[in-house]
Amino acid sequence: MKGGVYLDAEAPSLVKAHFALVHATPATRAKRKRFPDNVVEPVASAEEALAREDAAQNLHAAEVMGPSRSSEGIHLYYLVRWLSE
Repeated sequence: MKGGVYLDAEAPSLVKAHFALVHATPATRAKRKRFPDNVVEPVASAEEALAREDAAQNLHAAEVMGPSRSSEGIHLYYLVRWLSE
């Protein structure tokens, strides 16, 4: 298990690790460990995520796992770690 997601060794292309920008307020950032895909923007690298991070706009660089489909049919990304901490 990584970041709240059980990984299937038989199907590694379903859920992958990504670097991303996550749109989250400070309160949401402190509490949440999973985010819907509409607030996550995957990027090519950790360096790009850190370069585009903008706390004033609530954009935070992170490593996430996903997308994973929830039981409600929503695509989710699971937080592995915030890159700026």
